[in-house]
Amino acid sequence: MKVKPTASESQLEPAASRLRCISCGSVSDSASQNFRCRRCGDLLEAFYPNWNIEGKLRPAGLDAAALKSLWRARRKSLLPIDQSGVWRFRELLPSVTDSASVITLHEGNTPVYDLPSCARSAGVDRLFAKHQGMNPTGSFKDTGMTVAASFAKQGGFRWVACASTGNTSASMAAYAARGAMRSLVLIPEGKISWGKLSQALDYAAVTCQLRTDFDGCMGILNEVVERMPVYLLNSVNPYRVEGQKTAAIELLEHFDWDVPDHVIVPGGNLGNSSALGKAFLEMKDLGLTSRVPKLSIIQAEGANPLVRLVREGRKQLRAVEAETMATAIRIGNPASWKKALRILEATGGSVEEVSEVEIAQAKAEIGGDGIGCEPASAVTLAGLKKLVKQGIVKPSESVVLLLTGHLLKDPEFTLKFHRGDLFSGTQYAEDAKILAPHQRAPIIVDASVDTVMKTLEQAEKAE
Repeated sequence: MKVKPTASESQLEPAASRLRCISCGSVSDSASQNFRCRRCGDLLEAFYPNWNIEGKLRPAGLDAAALKSLWRARRKSLLPIDQSGVWRFRELLPSVTDSASVITLHEGNTPVYDLPSCARSAGVDRLFAKHQGMNPTGSFKDTGMTVAASFAKQGGFRWVACASTGNTSASMAAYAARGAMRSLVLIPEGKISWGKLSQALDYAAVTCQLRTDFDGCMGILNEVVERMPVYLLNSVNPYRVEGQKTAAIELLEHFDWDVPDHVIVPGGNLGNSSALGKAFLEMKDLGLTSRVPKLSIIQAEGANPLVRLVREGRKQLRAVEAETMATAIRIGNPASWKKALRILEATGGSVEEVSEVEIAQAKAEIGGDGIGCEPASAVTLAGLKKLVKQGIVKPSESVVLLLTGHLLKDPEFTLKFHRGDLFSGTQYAEDAKILAPHQRAPIIVDASVDTVMKTLEQAEKAE
């Protein structure tokens, strides 16, 4: 059955956008194969020149109240483009001129949970989690991929490609398959969760494990896209960033446009923090909100190039040899560091780093609130604890953690943690002893009612 759109659903389209270099400011309507500025080689970002009408920022001729009402009304629509938590906000997205090119898996519309136990652990009164791991392929990548993959399809590309530590490859492969395109994945050998790799394989990606790290994979991919008609879908693609920013719009819509004091985000390639910050600033400019939250970025100690940059007061990022069990953020040379640094400055946010043991403990504590996430997501809670102790976050302030990936993205990490052998034979073994109260290994007992009842009684006494 074909669903006919109502007038309110069909009358407005995505915004006309252009591309602008983040360094030299050069403006263009198209990008090179590697999405770098043709003049200076830096990254591009999308902007919307038609928003400024008669001195007022009004996309599609609507004011803030009308936009909020329209977005809320679309929740009742049966059209796939409206059921998407990304395309539902299409007035703030780049225009896809052919609606048939839109590839959607009903991404977005992810939940916001309160975290009472984690709030007590961190020392704050109100703590929430925006769980982007509840997207179709289990990570935040889907919100950007729906937009960027749609542009690839509109451009007539047969092949799309990415370098990945896992989540990007899973998302790209799914959207490519959905859009009848082929996908090429380059991953670092031995540096990816098998749960994530299995997704890319199931979605028919041509997957190459390279004997290098993520940054090495990225360098090779850049050469491939220069030589062949392959569309690059890493976060250097500005259309990825535009899609990912809708999580911030969803978040504020959930809170009835009451802006939280702090939003805390994991830091890997830094495209996500750049996207969310861009959205917060745009919403303030559009009159949708009166202020922006402080956006802070947390990295693992073993993959902390942005933290080092800020603390050492340098103007140029120095790559590090990344090493962390939180594979989603095991990136030593993040492409979007300039964008992220600009967001930190614009919102008054902070950067912090956390240890492997702190990540593992925070992940277990989030699980204690009934919410599962992958290790990289847990850096947000671990970082929050430090920001509270430093006085950067006040106990009375409202805080939102951005959880980027689902628990089942890295089940091996979770199983090893609860068995108690996650850090066996590593430099963290002694520090990891503090994790014992959080570990819940399976209990092997005889197959009898009495034994099970005795185990239950012992568990009751241990509370």
